[in-house]
Amino acid sequence: MNFDRKKLTNQQLLTLYKKLIKPRLIEEKMLILIRQGKVSKWFSGIGQEAISVGVTAVLEQDEYILPMHRNLGVFTGRDIPLFRLFSQWQGKANGFTKGRDRSFHFGTQEYKIIGMISHLGPQLGVADGIALANKLRKNGKVTAVFTGEGATSEGDFHEALNIASVWDLPVLFVVENNGYGLSTPTNEQYRCENIADKGIGYGMESYIIDGNNILEVYTQLSDIVASMRENPRPVLLEFKTFRMRGHEEASGTKYVPQELMDMWAEKDPVDNYKNYLISEGILTEEVDKQLRDEIKKEINTAFKQASDEEAIEANESIELNDVYKPFKYEEVNPKKERENMRMIDAISQGLKQSMERHDNLVIMGQDIAEYGGAFKITDGFVAEFGKDRVRNTPICESAIIATGMGLSINGYKSVIEMQFADFVSTGFNPIVNYLAKVHYRWNENADVVVRMPCGAGVQAGPFHSQTNEAWFTKTPGLKVVYPAFPYDAKGLLATAINDPNPVMFFEHKALYRSVYQDVPKDYYTLPFGKAAVLKEGEDVTIISFGAGVHWALETLAKNTDIKADLIDLRTLQPLDTETIFNSVKKTGKVIILQEDTLFGGVASDISSMIMEECFEYLDGPVKRVGSLESAIPFTKALEDQYLPKQRFETVLKDLLAY
Repeated sequence: MNFDRKKLTNQQLLTLYKKLIKPRLIEEKMLILIRQGKVSKWFSGIGQEAISVGVTAVLEQDEYILPMHRNLGVFTGRDIPLFRLFSQWQGKANGFTKGRDRSFHFGTQEYKIIGMISHLGPQLGVADGIALANKLRKNGKVTAVFTGEGATSEGDFHEALNIASVWDLPVLFVVENNGYGLSTPTNEQYRCENIADKGIGYGMESYIIDGNNILEVYTQLSDIVASMRENPRPVLLEFKTFRMRGHEEASGTKYVPQELMDMWAEKDPVDNYKNYLISEGILTEEVDKQLRDEIKKEINTAFKQASDEEAIEANESIELNDVYKPFKYEEVNPKKERENMRMIDAISQGLKQSMERHDNLVIMGQDIAEYGGAFKITDGFVAEFGKDRVRNTPICESAIIATGMGLSINGYKSVIEMQFADFVSTGFNPIVNYLAKVHYRWNENADVVVRMPCGAGVQAGPFHSQTNEAWFTKTPGLKVVYPAFPYDAKGLLATAINDPNPVMFFEHKALYRSVYQDVPKDYYTLPFGKAAVLKEGEDVTIISFGAGVHWALETLAKNTDIKADLIDLRTLQPLDTETIFNSVKKTGKVIILQEDTLFGGVASDISSMIMEECFEYLDGPVKRVGSLESAIPFTKALEDQYLPKQRFETVLKDLLAY
């Protein structure tokens, strides 16, 4: 192996060596602990240390790094106290996740490290968001994100590279090509000769670097990163390397030919660099032993400290309280001046006023800039706020949602428009597995609002008509808002943007231009978890949200003899159970109307809650009305049959006659 020190001093060379051997010695300790049963799982990076160490050494302390399983050198390179790492690996309280996640599935703002999730790909988009925040601040910072050769097959990889290239984001995409995705060799993963070649398709410069040569890693990256700070842009790096252990320890390496193991053993990054330093007279065997003994002592002390730490005791209230970041609702009451407007105008006005109120708010979505969005909600926003804050996106729902997560990590708010709620399916993973879980996992919040134009009744067919709120009400960590009126839509949107937690904000397309209301012209907020009682009566409780509220109003207008409590839920998570239960206890009969198909919908859970909490007050069965159990058809006659509007009146009268 050829080492070129360039202009590095002896002290710099020795410092790199210390950084290189520390993760190796920790790994050797971990392999012993695994065999002793004192640690449950370990993903070894033996043979790849030069990449983590080199990348971390090049970056400044306040520049974010997004590592993976095998990047222990990132954590030690940022000088995280070892006892905290051991505590994390043993599920103790002094770790970073309160025992809720394992290994390197964590982040820490203190050390500017953002850990992975098991789905791998989304962290690439998160790096885009962090880098976007840096670019908006014009602070010259670079973000580094790690991935493996296997994950380059994921759609998130391609989406993230595309976004970074289109937006000139200063992201260092670090691909550790160790030859195998678990047991699948690279010739079964992709057909191009080198992963670096993929950069060509994105108009991105890329490099191939010997990942086992610490000096090549450090010196080449020093030049690249310095250039990126001066000229912000993404760079794709492919590091040729090899992992000498299995994907994780239980996997073994039997699938690897022995001659390949032998070849890479000769390229060991630690041994070769040590021999080079000795040959140059920079290091002696005696000094090497002294350095290793000092690190081993630190490791043993840290492990004992973590082992002596008390095991975490389960506490239900602590667990539930950490699902969301605490949010103190701030009531803002508007002046009396009102304007009659459509729901779409109320949403647009509310979004605009939030943009004025929060200078760190960025909105993103397909065609939302000059075009003004598919429904013209952001029409004129570019002229007022500029293209930095009103950003057209490529058709990359998954990576854009992950970008919102990255913006949040780096101090920005974001509102992301799904052009149609149906399209959120291609961004589902980062919503339910990253945004929803991140505060519970390691105390980081996702300050992201996802706007969801939804609903049928406009003859848009199976892919532009779904009302898919139940996909998200099932997921702890998300808040779900679904207004039925312009007044509510504007005030609740303001609160959603103020709330530091992820909010799915549903907007029914059929209501956009059909529902008018006098709405305050000024900025104001409305609380989550507070339903609106639109009508009061003794006969029956009607519970609905979205378009269903208007269907219920129409039905009651036709049947003036029915005296009902009509509850508009407004928010589905949190849910105003107090208003629901009080009404049911008063009327004794309840019907729940939703536009979504019935099975597994919100109505089912509300029905169950009522049966559990109000059973003795009921004078009839809890009735649910929803759409047919099919996809949403296009033709009007079929769509009318699909929707529950007509069936609702029949079921309501049957319940009253029970």
